Amino acid sequence: MRGEVANGMPFRDQKWLPLIVLVVLGIAMSSILMLSDPFAADSILPPCLFHSLTHLYCPGCGVTRALHALLHGEPALALSMNPLAVVAIPVIPLMLWNSARPGTPWIAKISDGRLWLALVTGFFILRNLPWAPFVWLAPG
Repeated sequence: MRGEVANGMPFRDQKWLPLIVLVVLGIAMSSILMLSDPFAADSILPPCLFHSLTHLYCPGCGVTRALHALLHGEPALALSMNPLAVVAIPVIPLMLWNSARPGTPWIAKISDGRLWLALVTGFFILRNLPWAPFVWLAPG
């Protein structure tokens, strides 16, 4: 099976296809964030639908603005938009790299899903509490 070809690509080379797609999408999204301003009222980037409907901050609220701030060299602003995302940004590629290693099941390598579920749920609850220091977790 090693030398066989599927869809014009050898089997051993197809394992890199998802990584290549992610890199291309990352470059495209970074370009959009460099050229557009999510802080502007007339931004082409959509607002958070969950926040628009509930007036609560979801765990992803502020990620677009945080990424925009990071790309423009403003880490303090990025942390004020979504501290969980800023901390997770360097961790996620490491987990993906670890999961791409041959001979290991990718789902087991990403991490324990219960840990991430507890972390994101806790962040969601804490950032919506109306007193300090928890209000600092809300975007802006």
